[in-house]
Amino acid sequence: MTGTTPRRTGHGKRISYYGFGRTTMFASQYDQRFSYCLYVPESYDEDGETTYPLAVIVHGTNRPAQEYRDAFIEFAEREQCIILAPLFPVGIIEPGELSSYKFIKFHDIRFDHVLLAMIDEVADIYRIERDRFLLHGFSGGGHFAHRFFYLHPARLLGVSIGAPGMVTLLDDQYPWWVGVADIEEQFGIALDIPAMRQTSVQMIVGGSDTDTWEITIAEGSRNWMPNANIAGKTRIDRIASLRDSFEQHGITVQHDIVPDVGHEGFRILDTVQSFFSAVLAEQRSGAGSDDGQ
Repeated sequence: MTGTTPRRTGHGKRISYYGFGRTTMFASQYDQRFSYCLYVPESYDEDGETTYPLAVIVHGTNRPAQEYRDAFIEFAEREQCIILAPLFPVGIIEPGELSSYKFIKFHDIRFDHVLLAMIDEVADIYRIERDRFLLHGFSGGGHFAHRFFYLHPARLLGVSIGAPGMVTLLDDQYPWWVGVADIEEQFGIALDIPAMRQTSVQMIVGGSDTDTWEITIAEGSRNWMPNANIAGKTRIDRIASLRDSFEQHGITVQHDIVPDVGHEGFRILDTVQSFFSAVLAEQRSGAGSDDGQ
């Protein structure tokens, strides 16, 4: 058996050896400018019937997608969960542009659609719970995670929002991206607050994450708009403001401040994984109760 010998999946399709365990990077067939890698637990049997939950882990500005995937391997094995880590490269359309995916829409690209298409591609091959999944992002990924949540709350079983530098408050006094006053005009999707209340939400930041050099928005800069800095000076301040805006709408938030941690995404992952484990345990408990009725 060689490294490229195809293996048959539970859907009757065949994929290569590199589609199991720590997979290679796959180009999205929806838009080949973007790619993703997976971790598929060792227990995955292409002839089996077990369906696996999905956790999506979105990188920050430095884009260590495969490293984040690898950091979730023990979690994936413990929880029998498939991990998807997308890669949104620098310089799509505009050379050197770093932040396009963070705000969901950039030129003609909708990054929420890109991610959902990746999930559909994975679901065509693997037995995943595609309808509702877990989502975590740190820094730039935290930008993406909470804005994706506004647009697709019914698709999320749980969302973990890690230390975004700029937050979009759940506040209709301000236009996008500072607030959500014109979200339907911007995206063609109305807010669904009841669905947001049905999703488990974690907001997490390091207790020493106090640098402001990267997140203070100067007038005239690319992301400047009135009230751009209204949520506070530091990431700690800004995630607290985001939490408050959620709670004012009856959305429960688990707010975690990890002691002695700066802007270090890999050092908060134990707390993120504990949150995800609790969400999955609650889901499984609920499914068990339903089966017993």
